[in-house]
Amino acid sequence: MPEHGHLGQRTGVERADVPEAGPPAAAVRRTGLLVTLLLGGLTATPPLAMDMYLPSLPEVTDALHAPAATVQLTLTACLLGMALGQLVVGPMSDRWGRRRPLLAGLVVYVVATALCALAPTVEFLVGFRLAQGLAGAAGIVIARAVVRDLYDGVAMARFFSTLMLIGGVAPIVAPLIGGQILRVTDWRGVFVVLTVIGALLAALVWARLPETLPTAERHTGGVGEALHSMRRLLADLPFTGYLLTGGFAFAALFAYISASPFVIQEIYGASPQTFSLLFGVNSVGLVIVGQINGKLLVGRVSLDRVLGVGLLVVTAAAAALLLMATGTFGEVGLAPVAAALFVLMSAMGVTLPNAQSLALLRTKHSAGSASALLGTSSFLIGAIASPLVGMAGEDTAVPMAVVQLAAALVALTCFMAMCRPWNRRATTEGAGS
Repeated sequence: MPEHGHLGQRTGVERADVPEAGPPAAAVRRTGLLVTLLLGGLTATPPLAMDMYLPSLPEVTDALHAPAATVQLTLTACLLGMALGQLVVGPMSDRWGRRRPLLAGLVVYVVATALCALAPTVEFLVGFRLAQGLAGAAGIVIARAVVRDLYDGVAMARFFSTLMLIGGVAPIVAPLIGGQILRVTDWRGVFVVLTVIGALLAALVWARLPETLPTAERHTGGVGEALHSMRRLLADLPFTGYLLTGGFAFAALFAYISASPFVIQEIYGASPQTFSLLFGVNSVGLVIVGQINGKLLVGRVSLDRVLGVGLLVVTAAAAALLLMATGTFGEVGLAPVAAALFVLMSAMGVTLPNAQSLALLRTKHSAGSASALLGTSSFLIGAIASPLVGMAGEDTAVPMAVVQLAAALVALTCFMAMCRPWNRRATTEGAGS
């Protein structure tokens, strides 16, 4: 399969700025960089919306005179909105193109985020956060669909690794930004900053992101056509296998995010500063491995093979964590646990982008619907896995390790049984060889 890495080869993106005949290479590179940064910004919107708000939760509880459990619903509502919104926006983008649904979603996101800053009660805040998540889903799902429009094969896998870099940095800096905002203003100021970021993204999309889905390739049907498209995608056994593989790998990641603050600080006695440092180091490991995947492995080693190795490493790290948590090795300190978590997180740098790439390589004319299914499944499976890590109380790290190991084993089973990497189809072979 030929590599379609230049934007103009398939969509004519560079024609927005330069003449069609013989555009200068520098102009093409500038346009490509701008599109990369813009899609990265859309991908970073969810962690910014979720994580910038985290440091202000105690303040929201006091300011709105609401129970902590009710304030936690503002996070759940946003996550649920992001999951369900993708199912709506993805098929819309296959029918009407990428620009119009994306711009509409960003406008609603900006309005909903501004309303969050003005919320008079926690009930209003929960409702506005749900609307924020529903609208913010447009950036997630359409960014992936645009990548599928612009790139193919090796180039697409490399681009997803680049998005992994941006998506990995966002959760690191978002709480830090939120904490600094709280130094000069209150929790409402966090939503004001998010509103400004959303408005800037909307303006850049309006001015600099051309339509990437040709009219001839759009779907003309309504809801029935969208449902038929999704059923057809799910009927493709390898596509569903990659979808479940990525979803359950994401569940292992969600279990880490949900439980690691408690495990590291309460069980192993680390300070908040030490936890922040370890969290940052693990995120950096994910980013570095993602870049190794995109720059060195993709195009030299098959995507299936790299994905399989990544799943085995995740499974081994989760098994080691479970053995340490159950006392099999006796009393262990923080260092071995932190090392196992670092290995598990770093392996996500090859597992998540390659699972997405391999799934999207199975489809061409329904990239929006495929992207919606990928995003929604990951968010929903992760949201289900997150509460399970606290079921056994607060005195053990066993639940986190059990959830991670179970999720990794299910992901590995789905990959081997449904994707059958030893018998890859032509599109998959072309992507990774």
